[in-house]
Amino acid sequence: MANPFVKAWKYLMALFSSKIDEHADPKVQIQQAIEEAQRTHQALTQQAAQVIGNQRQLEMRLNRQLADIEKLQVNVRQALTLVDQATAAGDAAKATEYNNAAEAFAAQLVTAEQSVEDLKALHDQALSAAAQAKKAVEQNAMVLQQKIAERTKLLSQLEQAKMQEQVSASLRSMSELAAPGNTPTLDEVRDKIERRYANALGSAELAQSSVQGRMLEVQQAGVQMAGHSRLEQIRASMRGEALPAGGAATPAATPATPAAAPATETGGVAEKPFGQ
Repeated sequence: MANPFVKAWKYLMALFSSKIDEHADPKVQIQQAIEEAQRTHQALTQQAAQVIGNQRQLEMRLNRQLADIEKLQVNVRQALTLVDQATAAGDAAKATEYNNAAEAFAAQLVTAEQSVEDLKALHDQALSAAAQAKKAVEQNAMVLQQKIAERTKLLSQLEQAKMQEQVSASLRSMSELAAPGNTPTLDEVRDKIERRYANALGSAELAQSSVQGRMLEVQQAGVQMAGHSRLEQIRASMRGEALPAGGAATPAATPATPAAAPATETGGVAEKPFGQ
């Protein structure tokens, strides 16, 4: 039976983790994912370097062992040559000594050749491991580059999402009947303006229908009639001074200064043409 305290602890940790993920900043989470991928790539690169280094070390040991084999082979041949020379000279003791030396070199040669075979097998395995390590590093580098490119894309999408949220919030606040705080809505401002305009129209209508309004209309009508009459007088004066077609001949000489206009029958001064 599971311990209830352990179950409660695991539940609380899972709940706490879910709350953190719910309220975490996506930008920070993206950066954390990229940093984790970079650490993984760095660790894989170091491990691959160790594998390749082991392969290089085995290669150096193999080369040294091959060089030792060549030296042993030369020593064995030299010892056998000395054995033949001592035998030919009838020196059995020398021949025996050189033969023992040749056998010792031969034993060392066998041991070295066996070691070379073992090193070759290890070197072949190290070559395969090094090739796999290089391939793994290259593949992980490609994955890391893809994640970095994906980070740029996700950050761009995150900024677009934030902008869209702001636009949606603005549109939602404009469409609501009551604006947040003490700020009036556009509908309230429109109603206020229309109310003032309607009140102004009502006041003007009342003013026009009152006695003072009628008196003002009569005065305005009198001014308009006087203006119209004055305009007709000016037009008649201008037609009187203009020469009709086929009318009287033009005087021979025109005075340098215009004569004073003749007085009217009532003794008043004649109107000057319009514009003089």
